[in-house]
Amino acid sequence: MMLVAVTFSACRNKNDRLEDKDPEIINSASFKNLTDSIQMFPQDASLYLRRALRLTQQNAHEPARADFQKAWTLQPSLENAMPFAANLEILGKHAERLSLLESLSQRYPDNEQVSRLLADAYNTQGRPEKALLIYKVMIAKDSLNPETLYEQALILEQLRDTSQAITALKKAYAVQGVDTYGLELAHLYAEQRNPRCLEICNFILRRDSVGILIDPFFIKGIYYANIKQYKKAIAEFDSCISRDWKTTDAYLEKGRAYFQMGNFNAALQTFKMAITVTNTDPDAYFWLARSYEALQRKSDAASNYLKAISLDRNFTEARQRLEKLDPGFAHHGH
Repeated sequence: MMLVAVTFSACRNKNDRLEDKDPEIINSASFKNLTDSIQMFPQDASLYLRRALRLTQQNAHEPARADFQKAWTLQPSLENAMPFAANLEILGKHAERLSLLESLSQRYPDNEQVSRLLADAYNTQGRPEKALLIYKVMIAKDSLNPETLYEQALILEQLRDTSQAITALKKAYAVQGVDTYGLELAHLYAEQRNPRCLEICNFILRRDSVGILIDPFFIKGIYYANIKQYKKAIAEFDSCISRDWKTTDAYLEKGRAYFQMGNFNAALQTFKMAITVTNTDPDAYFWLARSYEALQRKSDAASNYLKAISLDRNFTEARQRLEKLDPGFAHHGH
């Protein structure tokens, strides 16, 4: 259901027919009837929409885009705009998607879904303040909408306004006690060393009759690590791993806890497990290097700092630590 591209009009008048862009698929047997109908009734927006949706089902998103655009141009309705916006998001056409949504918002200023999509588009484009303004308007109209409060909280968290993010999440969780809201709130409490995170996590775990959730254990581990109760933190991270041994972040946090305790050998083995699970995480190699360095194994440390940098060219701390171990590193063309 996405947007409206007022910018898509006359400047794209160079025949938007899909036949010109991908004749193979639209002239195939499965599309022949629709294509013939479009040739007979070229002003029927519903035909373009139907073909676009069928193309989407076959992951032919680029040719579908031409049909979505034509349907929208012929009939600028919500029905035509929303799937068009989704198509643009899939194709990574973020600027066009934003333009379409802005136009759609002008036509349908009171449509909640359009407002949400526009806020998301602003945030995707690196303009979270604009997204926050939209959520404020929505909350002014409906102050007890938990989804809006939750989405507002995520933006506030992104903008580092933790206090206001907690306020929004508390209200959202009070209105609708879903785990998503509760866990996000618990996470913020954990980062603030607030023991209320334990209450929320334990409550959610008691309701987990199937025994599949790992996030509550992880958040509790973060809390205990933040208050330097590392043994308790390790126990919580082990609970995560026992439920899903591929939880890379649990290994990383467990390894950091061992590192803070000065148990560098245990940290080393834990970070090795993290790399076994995911061998493309630069943080895992960085902390493996830190462990090697603490054990005075400088050559092993240097090679793992180098691996971290190869995975993340902007890993400044890894570069700095490697430079200390190997002062010539910066002159080797890395």
